[in-house]
Amino acid sequence: MRLVVVADTHLFTDDLHVPEGDVFVHAGDLCRGGDLEELAHAAAWIASLPHRHKVIVAGNHDRSFVDAPAAARTMIAPFHYLEDSEVVIEGLRFYGSPWQPAFHDWAFNLPRGEALAAKWRGIPRGIDVLITHGPPEGIGDSSWAVRAGCADLLARVREVEPRLHVFGHIHQDGGVWTHGATVFANVTTWECEREPTVIDIDAHAVTPIEVPFHGRRDDE
Repeated sequence: MRLVVVADTHLFTDDLHVPEGDVFVHAGDLCRGGDLEELAHAAAWIASLPHRHKVIVAGNHDRSFVDAPAAARTMIAPFHYLEDSEVVIEGLRFYGSPWQPAFHDWAFNLPRGEALAAKWRGIPRGIDVLITHGPPEGIGDSSWAVRAGCADLLARVREVEPRLHVFGHIHQDGGVWTHGATVFANVTTWECEREPTVIDIDAHAVTPIEVPFHGRRDDE
């Protein structure tokens, strides 16, 4: 199964080349301010993509999932929206959660400590793909030399050992790393300055795939 994974598109999608694949995953921050009008634009873009399955997790800029949850969920009803929940796609288990350590006055903020740890305890064992908006502590979480990830998320990931953990939120630290039994990927597109991350996953392996770059670059 080929996953095509992005985060932090913030509606900057006109010049983004999205490779073909089986499952398109958005790890949050589809929007900028996050109202329903913006979400409608993001949903239309996702609907235009050819992937058989589409999985969405909200991010801190996606306020409509907090302010108008019923309307927001209706708008993306054709896709799999995960909010502390899971879905099985072609035999693989996906679990998604939008929370992150409190960051300004945005959506899905929780204080560090027990409030976040309680959310992460909901992540079950046996997950193939874990999708969170924010990163775990120390992996893909460097924001201008400050580590912004969540220690309690890292602790839970080490306990349950998903095969793949994808996230975004921190624009400056995209990449892929392997620690123990888990492949970690910060899949941010940094408002589509970075290309989507492509990962092949089957019953035996998780394999990041190099694809040609067709999007915008900082020096263009």
